[in-house]
Amino acid sequence: MRIYRAVASLILLFKTVEAFAPLYLASRSNNISKQQELQQRTNNHHASSTTTSLFAIATAEMAPRNLPPLEDWATNSGIQKVDGLELYTEDGLDWQYITTQDIPTGTTLMFIPADVCLSSSAVAQELNAMSPNGGVASAVDKLNKIGGGSSVADFYLFIKYLVEFEAQENSPYFAWLDSLPRLYYNSVSMTDFCYECLPPLVFSLSRLEKVKFDNFKQVLSNVDVVSDYIKSNEEVLKWAFNAVYTRAYADKDGQGSDVTITPLGDMFNHATFPNVEVYFDENMNGMVYTTQDVAANTPLTISYGCPTNPSFLFARYGFLDESSPATFCKMMDIP
Repeated sequence: MRIYRAVASLILLFKTVEAFAPLYLASRSNNISKQQELQQRTNNHHASSTTTSLFAIATAEMAPRNLPPLEDWATNSGIQKVDGLELYTEDGLDWQYITTQDIPTGTTLMFIPADVCLSSSAVAQELNAMSPNGGVASAVDKLNKIGGGSSVADFYLFIKYLVEFEAQENSPYFAWLDSLPRLYYNSVSMTDFCYECLPPLVFSLSRLEKVKFDNFKQVLSNVDVVSDYIKSNEEVLKWAFNAVYTRAYADKDGQGSDVTITPLGDMFNHATFPNVEVYFDENMNGMVYTTQDVAANTPLTISYGCPTNPSFLFARYGFLDESSPATFCKMMDIP
């Protein structure tokens, strides 16, 4: 649903700004056509390969998400959820949780064990232990020196994604990774032509997001726990970067200074007036609970950020929150 809302909202905004929509959509159409060609080459690789390949998880934009194995994986991983909590999609691309029964406020909807959660501090310790020549620490030091110190926690998670992606079926996170989105409309996924069509405030915020990605690529050469093939694969790098920045939690109760990803707990869509919140207990187990009474057949939503800053939501997540107050003025940076 979020993807269609993104397209609809984007078209509405660009029509208002005059002539933006045709330019943007034409650019996206050309980009998607290229990705379809890339996906066809990936499919051909599958057909000709006789061994497990790096393409077991296809990361091309139009590659389908593999959701069916996710529930069994979650159960086997110790993730618990209440009855009536179901994944739902209208288009096969965007999935979200809804409830099929009434749920009172304060109900714990989901429990994600700490050893399944990906916290930046735990991941940092794991990666540094894996790094035979200190390459991870060297990359982090370089990231700090080029002005990316505020992104270090996310960088650890970015590397973790790449390590698990490269492990493919041998990764304990394989089913979850294969269920993640491939198609994004955010800043890192835009072409240079798309940037020319952006309103000023969105442009500046999108450039900041793009700089983070460029910084990650710049220091990745120092990392010694990821193959050179993965380091040079722009498609995989974008997928991993987008997965981190659109699914990680920060500043949640009990979390401390960590940035954390909670598999399955990352499947809740955004709303200006959410009915769900995430927190972490003293053992860093992830908990998802309702903040109000929720009627049956209602989407379960969280907040991705301040609802009065739609430009940030667009730059990072690729959608406009049409319920956000004064969306047009704030997108255009009008006081």
